[in-house]
Amino acid sequence: MNALCCRRFVVAIDGPAGAGKSTVAKLLARHLGWLHIDTGAMYRAVALKALRMKVPLDDEGALATIASSVRIEFSNSPDGIQRVLLDGEDVTEAIRTPDVDEAVSVVSAHSAVRRIMQGLQRKLVEGVHAIAEGRDMQTVVFPDAELKIFLTASLEERAKRRWLELKSRGYDVTLEEELKRTEERDRLDATRVDSPLAMASDAVVIDTTHMTPQEVVEHIIALIAQRLRRHGD
Repeated sequence: MNALCCRRFVVAIDGPAGAGKSTVAKLLARHLGWLHIDTGAMYRAVALKALRMKVPLDDEGALATIASSVRIEFSNSPDGIQRVLLDGEDVTEAIRTPDVDEAVSVVSAHSAVRRIMQGLQRKLVEGVHAIAEGRDMQTVVFPDAELKIFLTASLEERAKRRWLELKSRGYDVTLEEELKRTEERDRLDATRVDSPLAMASDAVVIDTTHMTPQEVVEHIIALIAQRLRRHGD
């Protein structure tokens, strides 16, 4: 599908925590050979550095300074897995800990931090085809995206997915704890003043509760092909 269009094509994927954004975006980008922009990982990297520096999470000025000074890069490893680099350090695993889970919603709620990150995200897609996933992708960062996808799933299913992921990585957490954590993240994401979680009016909604990631990817690929045919590319 790489040769099907000659101009920039952005697929903006949004949705609540645990809906499958990262998994689907990774598979989709790998299948198409397009750039994958994991915006959640970018905010997580800022949160990780703030935690390491012991910066208060309510200090917007200090967090903005971190956001404007860090170097966040994406790099593909030999096995095709995208790695996240923070100032040259591979933090792919470090940004997925429970501590960062709790911190990232607070950090990403600060307007100054979001403005800096959004500017960087827009620069990353200049002149390239990209899969951009994360909060506010379709409503704020890429309101002109060629295709907008809003992934959702039941609260219980989303919490279960995250719980299984954490357990597979050796974290001692209960499903009940992760359910409460997911509910709190939903609350913070939906009620924050700057860029709350919302669905664009022209977004395609996909409920992933009973779908495999591959099924979701195949559905999105079909939607991309439809859009390309519609525009005559």
